[in-house]
Amino acid sequence: MRSAIAYIALLGLSTGFIALQPVSSGVYEWQKSPITRKAGVEQRTLLEGSTTDFTHLKVHATTLAAHQAPHPAHTHDDEELIIIKDGELTVTIAGKTKTLGTNSIALMMPGDEHGFENKSDKPATYYVMRYESKAPVNLVRGQQAGGSFWVDWKDVAFQPHDKGGIRRMFDRATAMTKRFEMHVTTLNQGLWSHAPHTHRAGEILIMVENTAQESIDGKLHQSKLGDVIFLESNAPHALQNTSNSSCTYFAFQFE
Repeated sequence: MRSAIAYIALLGLSTGFIALQPVSSGVYEWQKSPITRKAGVEQRTLLEGSTTDFTHLKVHATTLAAHQAPHPAHTHDDEELIIIKDGELTVTIAGKTKTLGTNSIALMMPGDEHGFENKSDKPATYYVMRYESKAPVNLVRGQQAGGSFWVDWKDVAFQPHDKGGIRRMFDRATAMTKRFEMHVTTLNQGLWSHAPHTHRAGEILIMVENTAQESIDGKLHQSKLGDVIFLESNAPHALQNTSNSSCTYFAFQFE
């Protein structure tokens, strides 16, 4: 049996393909994530694997020291989303540059040159989500939807409602997805976001203020500041605010 497994692994390496394990629905804790460090850069891996829609999905967080860049400007064949957790990050995409603050986001299409730099006097931390679709990449669809873009948190209006409020970040197609939608929810103390439900799209939640618990397949999982919640397609789920005041979290769906 061991020799058979070794042969399969060797075959995967020789063909340039290694099958990734599926990402399980659950809470991926900031404090328990493995960390790698090099000069001026700290990287924390939160989750990595395959999903219903992606052959490869990886979410990590990078912390840059003041006046540092993680790497030179570059391109790659997958798609990339960043969310700024703390501080300011100067983002350059296809020759255009913008300094973005906490909770701002940027999304880079395959093939678009991009780079990041912390030009401030304080550390900057940002989440990175990189993903490659199982369906053929549709570059034309991505460009027709608007191409690479960023959203400055300062420009996003807060819309109050009876449970708290919402900020709508974007809702559009990309080169890797038929639809990618992102919003930020503020939920009042003690409330549930909604009754447990399912949907075809996969979903990721990121806690950016206070704490909550996520019901996944009927089991409760605690989630704290910085944690990433992954919800696979059609997984029953709901979120409750467990803090002493409102909580806030990013929520984004993709298929």
